Amino acid sequence: MTEQEIKALVSLLDDDDKEVLQLVEKEIRQQREIIIPYLENEWEGAGFNPKIQRRIEELVHELQFEVLLERLSTWHHGGAIDLLEGLWVIATYQYPDLSLESLRSDFEQFYYETWLEFKEDMHPIDQIRALNHVFFSKLKFGSNTKNFHAASNSMINIVLESRKGNPITLCCIYMIVAQRLNMPVYGVNLPNLFVLTYKKDAVQFYINVFNKGLVFMRSDIDHYIAQLNLKSNDSFYQPCSNLDILRRVLRNLTLAFEKTGDSDKVKEIERMSAVLQEPIEE
Repeated sequence: MTEQEIKALVSLLDDDDKEVLQLVEKEIRQQREIIIPYLENEWEGAGFNPKIQRRIEELVHELQFEVLLERLSTWHHGGAIDLLEGLWVIATYQYPDLSLESLRSDFEQFYYETWLEFKEDMHPIDQIRALNHVFFSKLKFGSNTKNFHAASNSMINIVLESRKGNPITLCCIYMIVAQRLNMPVYGVNLPNLFVLTYKKDAVQFYINVFNKGLVFMRSDIDHYIAQLNLKSNDSFYQPCSNLDILRRVLRNLTLAFEKTGDSDKVKEIERMSAVLQEPIEE
């Protein structure tokens, strides 16, 4: 469609005929994300008609959400390789205009800050201490204990801005920087807590980023699991995948919206989770 045709279509959103309105909305959906700027312009021009504005907002959200689902599916079926990209896709649920490149730029700065104090020939524990110093003392990242279940804790851009997050988002930021430094640091899916592990050859220990980078050992996990009265599972000790991480982030988001009683958002997060459960074709 031409720009004039799109504008004409959007202008029909205030038509009183329900059949016409249904046809218009169907055609708008078929135009997909290309029509969003025109809808936004029409929203500004409908300042004295809250009913039209609300419908435009709903249509824009529907279109943006479909784009999100497609991006999430592409990330998943592409091998879930880039963790930051996956976290960006999730963040666009509430911040659709968020730029992936701006996030990458932030991480390049974090990497540079750490690289200045990092040496590859350091002992692994000393490498973690150097990273802890930059992450917690210089960059001022820390745990968000006051609003632990807030949805914002699962939005990578908000955690980067506030420097406060939950265990998994803090671990993700820490891990992305560590891996950029070629450190063998990976996520570990513990029950009720997400941590990291440094694992290379015969060397393996764990890092609790939510507790200022506290280093601990396998025996500490044994004790933790025993306290929870759970059976030991190899997944409690070994690295998990980026796909596992995003699935857990979405579980946190579901819980956040359940606590606020937002059933519509819960359903949408469940649709996002379903995308990450899709089988990968060989």
